Amino acid sequence: MTLASLRLALLLFVGSIGLFVLHSGVVAGQDKKTDARGAVDDTEDAKKSHWSFRPLIRTEPPEAVNGVKARNAIDRFILARLEKDKLHASPEADRRILLRRLKFDLLGLPSTPQEIEAFLSDARPDAYEKLVESLLASPHYGERWARHWLDVVRFAESDGFETNLHRPNAWPYRDYVIGAFNSDKPYDRFILEQLAGDKLGADEATGFLVGGPYDRVKSPEIGLTLQQRTDELHDMVSTTSSVFLGLTIGCARCHDHKFDPVSQVDYYAISAMFAGVQHGERPVNDAHAADRRTKAAKLKTELAALDRAIAKAEPLAEPGGPAGRRAPVSTTENTERFTPVRAKFVRFTILATNNLEPCLDELEIFTAEAEPRNVALASLGTKASSSGDYPGAVIHKLEHINDGRYGNGRSWISNEMGKGWVQLELPQPQEIDRIIWGRDREGKFADRLALKYRIEVALESGMWRVVATSEDRALPGTKLPDSPLSRLLNRRAELARDLREVTQPAVAYIGKFTPPEPTHRLHRGDPMAKREKVKPASLASFGRRFELPEAAADQERRLALGKWIADPKNPLTARVIVNRLWQHHLGAGIVDTPSDFGLNGSQPTHPELLDWLAMELIDNGWRLKHIHRLIVTSATYRQAATGNAKAEAVDAGNRLWWRYPARRLEAEPLRDAILFVSGKLDLRMGGPGFDLFEPNANYVKVYTPKKAFGPQEWRRMIYQSKPRMQLDDTFGAFDCPDGGQITPKRNRSTTPLQALNLLNSPFMLQQAEFFAERLKKEAGSEPKDQARLGFLLAFGREPTLQERAAAVALIREHGAVIFCRALFNASEFLYVS
Repeated sequence: MTLASLRLALLLFVGSIGLFVLHSGVVAGQDKKTDARGAVDDTEDAKKSHWSFRPLIRTEPPEAVNGVKARNAIDRFILARLEKDKLHASPEADRRILLRRLKFDLLGLPSTPQEIEAFLSDARPDAYEKLVESLLASPHYGERWARHWLDVVRFAESDGFETNLHRPNAWPYRDYVIGAFNSDKPYDRFILEQLAGDKLGADEATGFLVGGPYDRVKSPEIGLTLQQRTDELHDMVSTTSSVFLGLTIGCARCHDHKFDPVSQVDYYAISAMFAGVQHGERPVNDAHAADRRTKAAKLKTELAALDRAIAKAEPLAEPGGPAGRRAPVSTTENTERFTPVRAKFVRFTILATNNLEPCLDELEIFTAEAEPRNVALASLGTKASSSGDYPGAVIHKLEHINDGRYGNGRSWISNEMGKGWVQLELPQPQEIDRIIWGRDREGKFADRLALKYRIEVALESGMWRVVATSEDRALPGTKLPDSPLSRLLNRRAELARDLREVTQPAVAYIGKFTPPEPTHRLHRGDPMAKREKVKPASLASFGRRFELPEAAADQERRLALGKWIADPKNPLTARVIVNRLWQHHLGAGIVDTPSDFGLNGSQPTHPELLDWLAMELIDNGWRLKHIHRLIVTSATYRQAATGNAKAEAVDAGNRLWWRYPARRLEAEPLRDAILFVSGKLDLRMGGPGFDLFEPNANYVKVYTPKKAFGPQEWRRMIYQSKPRMQLDDTFGAFDCPDGGQITPKRNRSTTPLQALNLLNSPFMLQQAEFFAERLKKEAGSEPKDQARLGFLLAFGREPTLQERAAAVALIREHGAVIFCRALFNASEFLYVS
């Protein structure tokens, strides 16, 4: 290629890029002002005059058009826009369709035949409105709408990154969101609590701040460490701004925002708001703390009495003594009693295990006093050392050997196969007579158990004296004969378990708060290129500007940010949330870039309606149920989903809402509906979720999908313990977000894998069996009766004569299970119209 031809090729390439960008801007409707030459006006004034940055204005709804009845103000806006394009709204859908639509939309569940019959026979003129009220009052409403919110805030219950470890205590945030929606918590309060719930009596709400990914594997290299912290703060900044404000503030991390009036200093001012937030768990304050303290006091009294009785009856450890004198080792708790001895050092040496490297949960050392004390705790100054620690383990660290917390998740593992030692050095010598240890006090794991060991004490390092060994214990698996001692030991184990449950603080993965670190503007976003310090402050171009002193406390910062976002004068907050509600009810938002209301986002199709809804929300105490009620009782929402050739020629995407947009169920209501129809859905609410992956204790979590399912997996899918970057084997194909990033709007794909999963996956085969059993139980053995009930349960209607004949023939030839699989795979089951 000659130099001239190369230049020409580059010129054409650059020109094509320019055309593409220009075309994309026109299609997206970026609302950019242009000068007389048609060039983009990128001045600050043009940016600040963007539609979404202007103050909210309450516009009066237009008058009714052509005599068409408007059920509320929403319809008047919609009808006026349709009239402008010479289009007409579709007629109202029939009652059966409206009931199915409402149930799935508000609760995510199908209707029972009884509910259908009751609604169809309700002759009251306000029957529909009463139905809406009953659904909004249902506790299942919060479960349905929490799912949308958790998508938007990128919530998942694992860390992501290469280890992707499970967060067993992340679920309280999910339950908080469900409860907030059910109670119709004002949205402005909802915002404040998620940013500063620790100040406002809503501890679980701050799970929002740390709901994103977290890299547990830290680096000793300062550059990587700073980069990890910068990424954590970036996640908080980007998520908060996109969720509540519909702004892509994260684009200003390395330079001023290319489109919106957000400077790089603005970005770091918002980042400073989160400078005291760290990933991790913290205790949760709850209403039952006083009851737990009372119960714990009673348990401790009973345990003390038991310990005195056991001390008299239990034989002391006898190093070198005959086997079988004492009970075999237990995975949960083992007591080593010996003659009181004065010691400053205690060493536990493991000589053999049942497999792998040995693991110790907690090593406790008790004084020989009337009221024994555990002097092994690190909080008392006791120092731990070991022969070597398991490398790269996040949950198995030496510091866990005496931290006072139980369970495999806070234990120590040796770095040697089948052996190793751990040593505790007390701050000062103590007279001791008992040591308690275990592999896993919670009883979840039985591997890595020390079978052969010795315990030594010393006043001076190196001057060891053996006080207990495994030699005098019975062989593993030996069952002790019934005796007064065995009964005392069994009772003590029960009480100890109960005491751990009531005294262990309720913890949740809702963030830890520390004094804020200084915030600097980073040149090009490089954490190693710090420039001037930046104070915590609001964005300069939005709402009421404020700045906090550099010494402002962490809680003060987050609360101030929440108040600024929730201020009714903020032009973005109310617009963004009512647009999200509209999107989930009617298939697309009035602004179809729901988390980008900036210059690079879309223009609203009905700007006056958007502002009217936003003002309606604020004027009605920020109550979201009020907006739900307005939308679902409107004639716009109640339209049929049938097509119209003229309307499709003008508005193929239905952006003017001349009909209801028929849509396939999302993964969660689809799975819930299958369980509901099969009769196996467990509607129990709240608490830890269920897992759709096989359990394993790998240090890099392995997600192997389950192939068999039982009652524990038959709860609503909102209660799935959702990992990040890993999708359910069956329903993950239905466009589930993976929690890796915010998902303001799910994709809608149609793939062969979806059809194959619904037809042949183990879950679907199992549920088809249950569905068939239900038909036989409730309809009897006649195929025609089974066919009728199958249609009623799956589709909410009677079969036609032709459908009934085909169904009867299918059942007789291939059985009811095949018939049920066919119903589960029908488009009518998968779609809501």
